Amino acid sequence: MNDIYQEHILDHANNPRNKVSGKVAPGGTVEVPNALLQEGVCGQGDNPSCGDEGELCVEVQDGIITNVKWSGRGCAISQASMSMMSELLIGKNIKELKLMMPGDVYKMLGIQITPSRVNCALLPYRALENILFKIML
Repeated sequence: MNDIYQEHILDHANNPRNKVSGKVAPGGTVEVPNALLQEGVCGQGDNPSCGDEGELCVEVQDGIITNVKWSGRGCAISQASMSMMSELLIGKNIKELKLMMPGDVYKMLGIQITPSRVNCALLPYRALENILFKIML
């Protein structure tokens, strides 16, 4: 069963969903032509020990996530995690997001995460925490 999850992670790492090239600018606009995300709230996640970094931006309408874009770089785990999270968030309400825990990310990935890879896997979770903090202000 672990092989199926590993293939899923490699698929997301090699074919990331909702990823944009370039940097997501403050205020949610993406510094690339024809970007879909024009307004939104962004949060950053990083792992200084290995250099992984990511920025996640969401558009919220009536308390529901309607669009998600992200940019970043790093290992297969961090990039797959960002991609999977971007798909998971669409259609969720803010209350559901506030209930998310790190264990939800591990479950989403479907593999055992070693201690050295925890910060890679939780990159989008940290970005989501930043987003929720900004929304709650």
